[in-house]
Amino acid sequence: MHRQKILITGASSGLGAGMARAFAAKGRDLALCARRVDRLEELKAELTARHPGITVAIAALDVNDHEAVADVFARLAGELGGLDRVIVNAGLGKGAPLGTGHLAANVATIETNLVAALVQIEHTLEMFRAAGAGHLVLVSSLVANRGLPGTLTAYAASKSGLTSIGQSLRAEFHGTPIKVTVLEPGYIESEMTARSNATKMVVDTDTGVAGLVKAIEAEQGSAVVPAWPWRPVAALMRVAPTALVKRMA
Repeated sequence: MHRQKILITGASSGLGAGMARAFAAKGRDLALCARRVDRLEELKAELTARHPGITVAIAALDVNDHEAVADVFARLAGELGGLDRVIVNAGLGKGAPLGTGHLAANVATIETNLVAALVQIEHTLEMFRAAGAGHLVLVSSLVANRGLPGTLTAYAASKSGLTSIGQSLRAEFHGTPIKVTVLEPGYIESEMTARSNATKMVVDTDTGVAGLVKAIEAEQGSAVVPAWPWRPVAALMRVAPTALVKRMA
């Protein structure tokens, strides 16, 4: 299935910007949104200079502003003449051990990665139901496979919830023209991983983005990316004893 008109949230940096570059190289039209509109403007200028045949629409969006999500999605869809694919990518990676006085960081992670994602999904599926087709992509995480301790507790919970929503939607829309993909990236080089303690086995950005785009284009139901080394790690996480899980944080 050729999806020409693609919206990406959290597109100002990291995996979002990387996917935008990859799809632009394939000649796709893009709707890009993020909080940092200055970076979006720079990215738009870069992409249209390299690929003058594509259309790139941009908009400032804080996904936690739930009313703004509907307005921005509708406006960007209007600029592109509809949307064929929406990639729910915006996310937050901060957190702290529960009970240590950092409630705000954990709440922000849950609200951004799960509640705000749900809002984006709601408005996307309204458009796809009206159009009769579309491809919803949810960028979850490898850590959705197992609850993790310490600073990752809220983050893992938020991504586990997002993966669960994606699984539910895959069942709901099975056999229909609306497709759902859940991506579970391992540690891929980005601003988020640079701020984390995940320094081992980090995959470079180009390799990570290539894996994400390949899975998206194939419209896989779910994918751990890149497959190596993260697919075996995901399988291990599901069955690992608690003592080993404690060491993963």
